Amino acid sequence: MRVLVTGGAGFIGANFVLRTLEQRPDAAITVLDKLTYAANPATLASVSDRIDLVKGDIADADLVDDLVAATDLVVHFAAESHNDNSLADPSAFVQTNLVGTYSLLEAVRRHGVRYHHISTDEVYGDLDLDDPTRFTETTAYNPSSPYSSTKAGSDLLVRAWVRSFGLAATISNCSNNYGPYQHIEKFIPRQITNVLSGVRPKLYGDGLNVRDWIHVDDHNDAVWTIIDKGEIGETYLIGADGEVNNRTVVETVLELLGQPADAFDFVTDRPGHDRRYAIDSTRLRTELGWRPQYVDFSAGISATIDWYRDNADWWQPNKQAVEQGYAATEKVIG
Repeated sequence: MRVLVTGGAGFIGANFVLRTLEQRPDAAITVLDKLTYAANPATLASVSDRIDLVKGDIADADLVDDLVAATDLVVHFAAESHNDNSLADPSAFVQTNLVGTYSLLEAVRRHGVRYHHISTDEVYGDLDLDDPTRFTETTAYNPSSPYSSTKAGSDLLVRAWVRSFGLAATISNCSNNYGPYQHIEKFIPRQITNVLSGVRPKLYGDGLNVRDWIHVDDHNDAVWTIIDKGEIGETYLIGADGEVNNRTVVETVLELLGQPADAFDFVTDRPGHDRRYAIDSTRLRTELGWRPQYVDFSAGISATIDWYRDNADWWQPNKQAVEQGYAATEKVIG
């Protein structure tokens, strides 16, 4: 199978490429990536002789058309995804997440190529901390940031192209990923690399915001399950029952690294900070038979800590710049 992976040098996309080649060694993979700050070609170094890496923009319609014409499957990971950045400058999010997705949809429509669209649970907005409900495939969209609103828009484009043009597409909305090769601007690797660097971790607001964590390998296994078994035109939610609040995550990281659990600082909250995400993945499990492998969050975090400790050369060059960027907006409180 010839597979085009957009955003394949970013965190989830690169892990998808590595796992695909491990489990499906005959796959012929082309990676299309703009190679922005969030991408790192070094992640793909071990398979560089087994893939074609194309530097380019998914909004470049001519380039996308050429690549889609030569493939059997498009798996669309490419996205601007950092909420803080979307609040500072939404323009890149509109261009990549909306215009870029449109470019891909038109290309797969022209060439009759199977398409899978990677999305996020953030399109559903958030839940109250004491709300027992979780997001399902029928939950109404209620995005709260430029990032989540552009991802919601891209999902709706896919659904419209399926209904209007018969596109052979599926959608997955996943909860928060963690694992190796994640950019250190993101919450879990930022806290891990802070402690490894002798810097106190930072928590927005009261630290009680809840995220539904899933290991990146579980996410990518679910994506292949949907591609192989999912019903065309349908949406599947991917989650591993990993609801943990941000304070507990930081305390777990500190304790696993031999530090006091309270060795962190509270900082001013992010505007529009969603309170809780929670995924109900019943449909994926009952209809398609998927099950997560990383069901012990502490064990998954421990393995992730080990990876960042053992691969400091991958993240250290960017650490100072990331923390300087945060310092401009974060104010310690309490």
